[in-house]
Amino acid sequence: MPVPETRIKEFIIENFLFGNADGFENTTSFLDEGIIDSTGVLELVTFLEEAFEIKVDNDELIPDNLDSINNIITFLQKKGITTTHALIVEDNQSGE
Repeated sequence: MPVPETRIKEFIIENFLFGNADGFENTTSFLDEGIIDSTGVLELVTFLEEAFEIKVDNDELIPDNLDSINNIITFLQKKGITTTHALIVEDNQSGE
């Protein structure tokens, strides 16, 4: 699994599914399945901004960008985040 996908999936499972990933797929809708509510979206955005050193603008807070693992991966790619970039950021963060 590529680094961004792994980090995002781990965050969702730990923080919103409380370690229970049964039936959770990359295409699972966070909103339709009740995994994340409006407060959870803010937590997710904070995680993405810190983990991948990006800024999520208000107009980007839409389901097309944040409603599933696959949507987030596509969104990060649009923001220029690649597996290589994510590894560099992760290295920098762990060395702090």
